[in-house]
Amino acid sequence: MSENASNHNVQYPRTVFIRRHSVVTRLTHWLNVLCLSFLLLSGLQIFNAHPELYWGHYGADGDPAVLTIGSKDEGGKPSGFVHVAGLQIPTTGVLGVSNVDGEPTARAFPSWATIPSFQDLASGRRWHFFFAWLFVINGILYLSFSLLSGHFKRDLAPKAHELSPSHLGREVLDHARLRFPEGEEAKHYNALQKLTYLAVIVILLPLMVLTGLTMSPGVDAALPALVDIFGGRQSARTIHFITASALVVFVIVHVAMVVLSGTWNNIRSMITGRYAIQEKGPKS
Repeated sequence: MSENASNHNVQYPRTVFIRRHSVVTRLTHWLNVLCLSFLLLSGLQIFNAHPELYWGHYGADGDPAVLTIGSKDEGGKPSGFVHVAGLQIPTTGVLGVSNVDGEPTARAFPSWATIPSFQDLASGRRWHFFFAWLFVINGILYLSFSLLSGHFKRDLAPKAHELSPSHLGREVLDHARLRFPEGEEAKHYNALQKLTYLAVIVILLPLMVLTGLTMSPGVDAALPALVDIFGGRQSARTIHFITASALVVFVIVHVAMVVLSGTWNNIRSMITGRYAIQEKGPKS
């Protein structure tokens, strides 16, 4: 039977499965999910010990802060607020003041958002440092595999034509209209995905790791240039907070795209590596 004859026996559109993610990519992805979850929650515990951010070499009580999450007394009741860029925003019940055992308590981030739930800086640091090093080792393994296997060049590096304003503009419009790639196009990351992943891998994550190291007195003693690069340990702490916040935004958008473009199909591909696409058949 000829190939054309066999094609006539295939019913289109049809669902076919492709191999989308390697075992290494899948394992490092889920380990990243674990590490980042514990890093965020333990990081908020550490932040609660001194819920203010500074720039430069400031950082003592009374110094001007670029961000404050605090509380004040209003009519005998604590009131939470966030003070940033000269603007004070009331945040009682979420930030600054939250309920602990039914009582309003002064606390930057609420107990449900920190590890441990009670205020304990030493425990928070232990959790944070353990998962920070696990996260770094996991990242090195992923980058090494991506470079050696060709995954980085093949799947993540955008092609020249993908960076044209017209191409990027079309993809932005498609995302805004929730139109996701189908068929052959669904087999590869689009340009927006590639650029976003590269920004996270090349900019956000290295900044987060380096600023975290800069806050360590031991690392400062061994590599004093890090403090100068970031303009002081307090600047590094502020940048660390900003990059962590940007990473949270990335995760929220990433999860939203996973849900909107097909929750089970995306999750299955990150568990088994198999991703389903719809083939519409050969053009006549």
